[in-house]
Amino acid sequence: MKYAIDHDYHIHSHLSTCSSDPAQTTAAILDYAKQNRMSTVCITDHYWDSAVPGASNWYRPQNFDHIAESLPLPQSEDTTFFFGCETDMKKDMVIGIPASRFDDFDFIIIPTTHLHMIGFTIAEEDKDSNERRAALWAERFDKLLDLDLPFEKIGIPHIACNLINTKGHLPVLDLIPSEKMEELFTKAAARGCGIELNAFDFTFTEADADRALRPFRIAKACGCKFYLGSDAHFPKELVKAIPRFTRAIELLDLTENDKYHIPARKK
Repeated sequence: MKYAIDHDYHIHSHLSTCSSDPAQTTAAILDYAKQNRMSTVCITDHYWDSAVPGASNWYRPQNFDHIAESLPLPQSEDTTFFFGCETDMKKDMVIGIPASRFDDFDFIIIPTTHLHMIGFTIAEEDKDSNERRAALWAERFDKLLDLDLPFEKIGIPHIACNLINTKGHLPVLDLIPSEKMEELFTKAAARGCGIELNAFDFTFTEADADRALRPFRIAKACGCKFYLGSDAHFPKELVKAIPRFTRAIELLDLTENDKYHIPARKK
């Protein structure tokens, strides 16, 4: 059975500093889910816990008390609204969520590709080298998979996004050997985490399709499970998500067997 567009597990509200759009409310997000007949949706505002040292000036205000202002989340009979977060990994491989907070979230996404934060996620001396950025793509992914995390509710977002290098991310991806990707995605499949199909990662031209799709095709061949993420910060980005999800599903020939699910809440 073809992969159904019945969820969106990566959405920001106005509480994320990079949104701050008063129209991007939890009520609007739930309405988007209902209009598109989604059975589950998840809010994932940017987050760095106050108990973890080393937050950047940008992350510091986005602590648990701040993002928890969205609670309680609105619910409906047909749509479950999950509470999640998008934390981060510093250049020293420290992540912004302590183990004491794992149970506070239904879903936790941890990007390893936020290499636009010079000095925080990537060293100053590495920023101009595509070779170092390619090496960091692999090193950071590998380190994350080695952490003691509740992988059944961990998502790896935007694995092929332009934040790898805002001057052109495809040349960086080209430098990562398929054998290294196979090693990492096999490990990810064994951990049981979800791999994100980020709406922004599927805006490439037809000429670049093979290059852009290579990580996803390898992940699929390695047995990874995929979830959809609009990564929307504004209402207009929610509108654009569905056709991009459709493109991803069709290009990768995904079925329901390829789908990752957020675990049911513990009662």
